[in-house]
Amino acid sequence: MVATRDRLIDGALRVLAEQGLTGASARAIANTAGVNQSLIFYHFGSVDELLTQACRRATEQRVALYRARFAAVTTFAQLLAIGRQLHATERAEGNVTVLAQLLAGAQTDPRLAPAVAEGLNLWFGEIEAVLHRLTVAMPMADLFDVPGLARAVASAFIGLELYEGVDTVGAARALDALEQLSVLVEVVDGLGPVARRALRAKIRRAGAS
Repeated sequence: MVATRDRLIDGALRVLAEQGLTGASARAIANTAGVNQSLIFYHFGSVDELLTQACRRATEQRVALYRARFAAVTTFAQLLAIGRQLHATERAEGNVTVLAQLLAGAQTDPRLAPAVAEGLNLWFGEIEAVLHRLTVAMPMADLFDVPGLARAVASAFIGLELYEGVDTVGAARALDALEQLSVLVEVVDGLGPVARRALRAKIRRAGAS
């Protein structure tokens, strides 16, 4: 039998996906979970704490599903391919809606914001590990701010997931542009020493301006 805490967490995520954050009341969550709403306060103390733990649990589970695939990535193109699959799967399963609700709620609820940030950091950590592995042997590895780049990549996909809801064609074009960029990175990595020195100097000048 599924434990009551797990049922409440699953119920909270379903309510977020189907009714949004404004619909995530104790009654709605309890009805979805099939339990008495007093059990929310018994197990979690408040609806906010239940939503916080639901956010954490959901992200940990999603990241775990992709961890092995991230670990096997050897090119930027492969990383983008995983991003595309993740993008499609998360939208189809309703997780993008949950993410959108949590991000919106975190803007105004200081109790929810740390849990959302913690969840995002789990994704950032996986992507950062991949980017470290991909860039460490590159001739211009020292020019990469890998932690910053990991956050930029993850934020781009989060933004595209939300953007796709209002402009499917535009989001698809953006994904195609990212694929072109990944090809460009691999081309740059194959440049000769003279071209690499010139590019390095230009990048340093741009960073100093």
